[in-house]
Amino acid sequence: MKKPEESSPRRRCAASVTLLGLAFAAPWIVHFLIFIAYPIGLSLYYSFCDYDTLSPPHWIGGENYRLLFTQDPLFWRSLGNTFYMVLFGLPLSMAVSLGLAFLLNQKLRGMSFYRTVFYLPSIVPVVATSILWLWLLNPEIGLVNAGLAKMGIRGPGWMIAPAWAKPALILMGLWGAGGGMIIYLAGLQDVPQSLYEAAALDGAGPWARLRHVTLPMLSPILLFQLIMGLIGFFQYFTQVYVMTNGAGGPQDATLLYALRLFRSAFIDFNMGYASAMAWVLFGLTLACALVVFRTSARWVYYAGESR
Repeated sequence: MKKPEESSPRRRCAASVTLLGLAFAAPWIVHFLIFIAYPIGLSLYYSFCDYDTLSPPHWIGGENYRLLFTQDPLFWRSLGNTFYMVLFGLPLSMAVSLGLAFLLNQKLRGMSFYRTVFYLPSIVPVVATSILWLWLLNPEIGLVNAGLAKMGIRGPGWMIAPAWAKPALILMGLWGAGGGMIIYLAGLQDVPQSLYEAAALDGAGPWARLRHVTLPMLSPILLFQLIMGLIGFFQYFTQVYVMTNGAGGPQDATLLYALRLFRSAFIDFNMGYASAMAWVLFGLTLACALVVFRTSARWVYYAGESR
């Protein structure tokens, strides 16, 4: 048994080390409390208030949430548009990125050049990309419809036709699929060749190797891309704001949830209502992420982990 006089210096040493660690972490802790934790808590409080930024917030309880779910048709319209992007845009973007990664994983001459070419669009600023595609998708002088006309196809109205506005946004998003492609490519190059050789010896063809070797080894990356894609599509804002001048047209076809939240906060100056929308968005994103994590045990394989 240690004597009190022996353990006391150790406790003092441990306390000094703890204080030293807190001193080094103090800038981050202060930044977190002031610029992250405090605004989050304040937005939760404002979501239960009538607040227009010009007068003090007035507590109204759950009235903002009641109005959201019962008296705001634009809330449901924006939510439906956002789920459209999630259900169609996210799987398509993941599939295109994965397909590009398979193509660029070939051991051919000059492959580094092609990888660079396909990756470059993903680092172009979003505003510049949106303006560029606004011209490309112009129904009269755009290159997309001009190319379709060369094949005898009459191009749609894209951003001026309600039925084609969201597909136009999805098409534009595929142009930047190189960001996801790089991540998939890194995962493909990390798959042990011995697994492919063993599968080939067992008589597995290309599709069998893809299904039973490649995709299981890529499943952690697929999970990561799925979660990040969910978050990104639920917060889809800049492109649609630039391409529709913040209106969400035509006929509210591109009025996505983040754009509706922005208009409520900074155009209508209804900060309490916008805060309630933000917390609903957080709840939806969290619920979808939890569902994905809950089901991931069935299809995600981690090398070296026993099942």
